[in-house]
Amino acid sequence: MSIQELLLKGGGIVFALLTLVQITPIKVNPWSAIARAIGKALIGGDIMAKLEEHIRVDDERDADMHRYRLLRFNTELLRKTRHTKEEFDEILYSVTYYERYCEDHPKYENNRAVLAIENIKRVYKECMETNDFLL
Repeated sequence: MSIQELLLKGGGIVFALLTLVQITPIKVNPWSAIARAIGKALIGGDIMAKLEEHIRVDDERDADMHRYRLLRFNTELLRKTRHTKEEFDEILYSVTYYERYCEDHPKYENNRAVLAIENIKRVYKECMETNDFLL
């Protein structure tokens, strides 16, 4: 077996294993780790640190916007504003996004929308049971 064949076959096996590890539901992403290592080697650790901080701030801003939408929607519910099923579906997507972000980022201040989320889910369940969505 030549070195070329060994590299091709071995490379394919490594590629398949890294892809499987990335797909599995564990929190290991080898492709991200490899890309991060290459990025650090190419552009330097200082720039990578700034980029990672920028990404963190951007992700936190997204979570803040989802929380704002949740709080605004809850205020509308408290004021007895009715909503369509589609509006509830959209806000429940924001609930899922926000809760997942909070779970994945324990340092993020996340207790500011707990009661709003509970109320949104409660009203949604009531609307589902009575089919009382705005048409």
